[in-house]
Amino acid sequence: MEEQKNIDITREEAEEKMVNDAFQHLLDSYLASRHRKKVDIITKAFNFAKQAHKGVKRLSGEPYIMHPIAVAQIACEEMGLGSTSICSSLLHDVVEDTDYTVEDIENIFGKKIAQIVDGLTKISGGIFGEQASAQAENFKKLLLTMSDDIRVILIKICDRLHNMRTLDSQPANKQYKIAGETLYIYAPLANRLGLNKIKTELENLSFKFEHPEEYNSIVRKLQSTSGKRDDLFEKFTAPIREQLDQMGIKYEIKARVKSPYSIWNKMQTKHVTFDEIYDILAVRIIFSPNKRENEINECFNIYVAISKLYKAHPGRLRDWLSHPKANGYQALHVTLMSKQGRWIEVQIRSDRMNEIAEQGFAAHWKYKDGGGEYTEDETDLNDLLRTIKEILDDPQPNAMDFLDAIKMNLFATEIFVFTPKGEIKTMPTGCTALDFAFQIHTFLGSHCIGAKVNHKLVPLSHKLQSGDQVEILTSNSQHVSPEWVNFVETAKAKNKILAILRRDGREIQKKGETVLNEFLKRYDMEPTLSVLDKLCELHEVRKHETLFQDLGSKKIILGDRDIDELRGKNKKQSKKGWRRYVPFLSSKDKTVVKPEKVENTGGLFVVPKDMNRKKPIFLTDENIGQYIFKDCCHAIPGDDILGFITSDNHIEIHKRSCDIASKLKSSYGNRILDAKWHMGKRLFFDATIQIRGIDRIGMLSDISQVISAQHGINIRKIVISCEESIFDGTLEMRVHDRDDVQTIMKALKKTDGITEVNEII
Repeated sequence: MEEQKNIDITREEAEEKMVNDAFQHLLDSYLASRHRKKVDIITKAFNFAKQAHKGVKRLSGEPYIMHPIAVAQIACEEMGLGSTSICSSLLHDVVEDTDYTVEDIENIFGKKIAQIVDGLTKISGGIFGEQASAQAENFKKLLLTMSDDIRVILIKICDRLHNMRTLDSQPANKQYKIAGETLYIYAPLANRLGLNKIKTELENLSFKFEHPEEYNSIVRKLQSTSGKRDDLFEKFTAPIREQLDQMGIKYEIKARVKSPYSIWNKMQTKHVTFDEIYDILAVRIIFSPNKRENEINECFNIYVAISKLYKAHPGRLRDWLSHPKANGYQALHVTLMSKQGRWIEVQIRSDRMNEIAEQGFAAHWKYKDGGGEYTEDETDLNDLLRTIKEILDDPQPNAMDFLDAIKMNLFATEIFVFTPKGEIKTMPTGCTALDFAFQIHTFLGSHCIGAKVNHKLVPLSHKLQSGDQVEILTSNSQHVSPEWVNFVETAKAKNKILAILRRDGREIQKKGETVLNEFLKRYDMEPTLSVLDKLCELHEVRKHETLFQDLGSKKIILGDRDIDELRGKNKKQSKKGWRRYVPFLSSKDKTVVKPEKVENTGGLFVVPKDMNRKKPIFLTDENIGQYIFKDCCHAIPGDDILGFITSDNHIEIHKRSCDIASKLKSSYGNRILDAKWHMGKRLFFDATIQIRGIDRIGMLSDISQVISAQHGINIRKIVISCEESIFDGTLEMRVHDRDDVQTIMKALKKTDGITEVNEII
């Protein structure tokens, strides 16, 4: 007993030392910064939080206070924030997890810190609640706090980064939920705020937990090829160093290696292997200007000097000096041909630009001495906040649509467009002429009939390019059309169109109600719920509102058939609507099943209430028919997958990298399950491969030889077309798993004349 007591004391002493060492490291980082040295209030916040969280442990087993210290460390060291943010970080979980209130925080630490802690408490527990509507509301709160004090979201990003760094202790289904949420929302948000370093780490950590095998494979390949890259870097930069030394420039040259997530992403989108990615290495020149006002000129001087050493790619000059990105990023990017025959991107930036690139807006906020308030770069931040307010304009967004609006507008890369008078406007990439019209004024958008882009007439749906000059053409007789929603990209345009359509729709509905009331009155009938339901069923519409809409717009004309139906004269009716297309309907569980799967499934699996969602589900040859496989990603054995519990308690299977799965992880994280394959090579799955190359005699024979004879794969369909000796083709096959697909693709790539082999998802 005494021995156990001694062990406990020793453990407590070790934990106490660990906590104190972590806090001392935080203080050292703060004292090394350029901020005013408010050590007393930071120490006070630490002692308060330490006492409040006393005795509480994290899942990893360490004292809970280590988490707030780590969040504060990130805010201080990696974001460059000051004492107000550090104190708020130390206190960010106190109100949520203990009996202390926001009023207590305000009385002890002042109004500003209390406001930030209050903002963090409102959006605690991850962005997303149990339901999608709650999730949308929580994310709204998160965005609204940005207009109150942007430090709330910065500290929230610090909190998420530390949670991602310590995600190992969570069960797999929670890892997928948190990693998916991070990749879908937090990483783009960090990027939008200019936190490039943190954005990259969030992406890599999400990738590591969602696709551990691919992550480890890329990391190993990066390590094994590092020697070649180092050699290329030294040979490429030696002449540049010599030139810059002659110019008397104080500089630093760094190698920037593409992150594992970026490499994997490119492998997926471009359908290439690791060895086929040639831009893994980039070079960064960071210089200290002689005069701050001349730094842009000095960037171009360096560019001119190095382009004399190496030939520059004519289409790859990126100038973000005169017009910085929306997140404040400034630099000059040029791609040069090395003596080794490789294109290498060179990024030229001053030390100030580099600090902004690493730490984002935080690097150039100046805090006032008095109330701890800050002044921001008015233009950049106001544009950001204006976009947020436009997104929040729609009073009742669908949760998924809301997330799409966020992704589309808040995180979109931007283009620069000119008005006829030469004024510059920043718009999201992919926006149309109609988006531009609504951006200028709602009247212009709602009466827009077309546009002139660079003095040429274009339709409303024309996508704008950076540098376009746009003149909007209007007509008073033009009215908003429902199909406009399908091609506009910005939240402002979409919300305005929907608002106008809703207003017009209400007027049409009222007209439809009048038409129905007058019709029923002629036959001495009342518009009861049962009457409306029967009319909806007869005309194959789902809602009463839709029925009124169709009556008002004269899509539906009421007649004798309707009265006969309402009075029950037509008893024998053929199947209506969707029921005509249902092949088989089980009377037992109302599950739609395909005829060939009836004997395998025994019905879809129904999730019991007491199911342990932390444990993985295993897909076997025997039970695979009990799960729903969606067409969005065509998962087959060998893919990294997850399960999603649907509203009727069935389980959908998605690839973890699927776009729909990303939204589900972000919106319905509590319904995500870890799923694993446990298949033998007995069942077959469909896979389609696309090939392209130079035609020759015997090509088709060689392709079928590779697939069928050498690897025993059954070809279901081949479609090949040839034009001027270049052929394109698709091969539909039946395979056991992902390994079969990869084996076939590798073999086809080795076939003489085939230049491209891609899988069609």
